[in-house]
Amino acid sequence: MPNTPFEWEPHENILSYEEMFEFLRLAIDEGVKKIRLTGGEPLLRKDIDVFVKMLHDYKPELDLALTTNGYYLKEYAKRLKKAGLKRVNVSLDSLKPEVAAKIAQKDVLNKVIEGILEAKKEGLLVKLNTVVMKGINDGEILDLLEWAKKNGMIIRFIEFMENERAYPGIKRVSSDEILKEISKKYNFKELPKDNSASKYFELEDGYVFGIIEPHSEDFCKSCNRIRLTAEGYLIPCLFFTESYNIKEAIRKGDIKKAAEILRDVVKNKPEKNDWQEEEVSSRAFWETGG
Repeated sequence: MPNTPFEWEPHENILSYEEMFEFLRLAIDEGVKKIRLTGGEPLLRKDIDVFVKMLHDYKPELDLALTTNGYYLKEYAKRLKKAGLKRVNVSLDSLKPEVAAKIAQKDVLNKVIEGILEAKKEGLLVKLNTVVMKGINDGEILDLLEWAKKNGMIIRFIEFMENERAYPGIKRVSSDEILKEISKKYNFKELPKDNSASKYFELEDGYVFGIIEPHSEDFCKSCNRIRLTAEGYLIPCLFFTESYNIKEAIRKGDIKKAAEILRDVVKNKPEKNDWQEEEVSSRAFWETGG
């Protein structure tokens, strides 16, 4: 990852909040009911709460969420809640400081935990995301589940996505292996699938946790997402090279053209991704976002 946001991209190529809002307002008018702000790390972009307020003020009932690594969440939680944010998804890959530092290449754990608890204190709905990796954090599955359970948060375990752009040597832990580990201590049942990327399971005491399987065909069948990058690319699928650019239309004030592009992307959203473990896409994951 680059050290600072968009350091590989000239500033004039990045959409302003006002330009992004013009397009998202169009998307909301076309029927989009849920918007999630991701990255990279969205809290690195200055005054992100101002952008959240723009969206909330336009449609207060919008399902407005943010995905973050949690490092700056403590400082932003109150501002985000006041601006109208409803939910945060936070990456929590380990409860051990040395493991978290190895994964993030920085001492992050205390700040992330503080951010998670501050977000909950401010009334944001918090979900935790854990990418499970063999030999790194796979021994913490039960500890992470129980920490989330104790703090009243849903945790979702995510299969690591092995591919040519991933960090070499890291291996995924399959959903079956994750569930087998949890079954050593708990009985659970699978809940009916909805349009979420996750499969959800319920413990006997009613606690719910999730599994995300990006390799699974079900992952594509339930997907109804499209992605807008900071550079103005509209992407129908995370694991797909094809994209459309709405920047020129928005900067020219051509809302009709932008609407045509949006409808084309939705109409032509692929039924299945281009996933191959050897080669995923000419575009890296961090260029697309979560």
